[in-house]
Amino acid sequence: MYDANHLMTRLAGAGGRDRVFASRPGLEEMSYGTLFDGAGRIATVLAAAGLRPGDRVAAQVGKSLEAVQLYLGTVMAGGVFLPLNSAYTASEVAYFLADATPRVVVCDPGQADAIVPLAPEARVLTLAADGEGSLTDAAAGLPPMEEAVPRGANDLAAILYTSGTTGRSKGAMLSHENLASNSLVLRDLWRFTPDDVLIHALPIFHTHGLFVATNVALLSGCALHFLPHFDADAIIDALPFSTVLMGVPTFYTRLLDHPGLTREAAGNMRLFISGSAPLLVDTHEKWQARTGHRILERYGMTETNMNTSNPYEGERRPGTVGLPLPGVDLRVMDAGLEVKRGEIGVIEVRGPNVFRGYWNMPGKTAEELRPDGWFKTGDQGVVDADGYVTIVGREKDMVITGGFNVYPKEVETVIDSVPGVHESAVIGVPHPDLGEAVVAIVVADSPTVKEGDVAAALTGDLAGFKRPKRIVMCSDLPRNTMGKVQKKALRDDHAGLFES
Repeated sequence: MYDANHLMTRLAGAGGRDRVFASRPGLEEMSYGTLFDGAGRIATVLAAAGLRPGDRVAAQVGKSLEAVQLYLGTVMAGGVFLPLNSAYTASEVAYFLADATPRVVVCDPGQADAIVPLAPEARVLTLAADGEGSLTDAAAGLPPMEEAVPRGANDLAAILYTSGTTGRSKGAMLSHENLASNSLVLRDLWRFTPDDVLIHALPIFHTHGLFVATNVALLSGCALHFLPHFDADAIIDALPFSTVLMGVPTFYTRLLDHPGLTREAAGNMRLFISGSAPLLVDTHEKWQARTGHRILERYGMTETNMNTSNPYEGERRPGTVGLPLPGVDLRVMDAGLEVKRGEIGVIEVRGPNVFRGYWNMPGKTAEELRPDGWFKTGDQGVVDADGYVTIVGREKDMVITGGFNVYPKEVETVIDSVPGVHESAVIGVPHPDLGEAVVAIVVADSPTVKEGDVAAALTGDLAGFKRPKRIVMCSDLPRNTMGKVQKKALRDDHAGLFES
């Protein structure tokens, strides 16, 4: 992505400026030419605001094509894009702005009064979800930047803050090579061409919606069916005119509840991709039975973009995240040594997709990013004899009970197979005798499913130390915007279960 001029030349060779980049419900289509002209005008605005190469542009805005133009315009102007979750409060945003010290901040018009005092050294501009605001007003009367500011492969293109669920949020520094190399690999691996139409219903403040979906579309010259958010009706309506859907597991579980999901409706689709959180085997099986398609699951994270993928052709194994991507090395480590296949350890990856470190955190960078390029993901996993990777949990989520290690995913898999159970989350809770006790938080499909039913079903499948000491029934599990279960919140909520 570091050569915007080269990108536009490539697109022109594939039909280029007149090709449809995106269609939006109720609005006119946007061509690639209009996309890049608007991005070029925004780049001119940013340069006029004093943006220099390497300066940050923070954006807390709603999802819109103008927000995509802001991303591209930042790159064209040589800046570093810093997308922020639109749900963050002003007090949460204050941390990011103080840490990243952006030159320009773009926010919703309704938030400007709260943001201005938080960024006294920055130029604050506005952009609403409908594309209106002081940013687009300023851009309307300006010429597009003629030539993108040259940037090198190792120059920063973006900073994405981790969710902070296990502590202070860390700003992952992503270079132009990180983004470009990963998007090119995914484009080729998933067989994207200019003939594709990708249903884009993901947020664009996250690596999945911004860098995977959008960058792969840009590099293939395909079109987006651009939805402001997940809408099951809108996705069902779009299926006959589209070829690919990228989603998170909740997309697929909610679509399975929709009566319009049929083999006929999905007949034009060639690929369904899932990521950002584990997909239940049950969801895989139900989706294939309903649509005739096998979901392709992959694995990535903020610091690395994508690391693995089930194959486009070949076996897509439910419960696994597939094989390492071309150019990505993956190993499983325990106590500083690589374990044998079939054994559990912490996944480490190395490749051109791996980030450059954490912004303003050299100590944390040294902890997690080795000098030889290996990154300790913190995800526990296992590689089978055929090279398929399965994620069993987070290293910080592992439960140590009475001196024994319990991997939550193993217990969750057994619980999720119990008739009437929808899903579960296994956590460790302080225990006066065991140090930690295994606790299962269970969501059932029916109120008739009780704790005793679940406990009885586990007796023959799990060693005694792995069985939950307490089973808590609930209506749903807390998740972040990308569908990941927030286990820290569950641990906090149930920390006093075994207090006397």
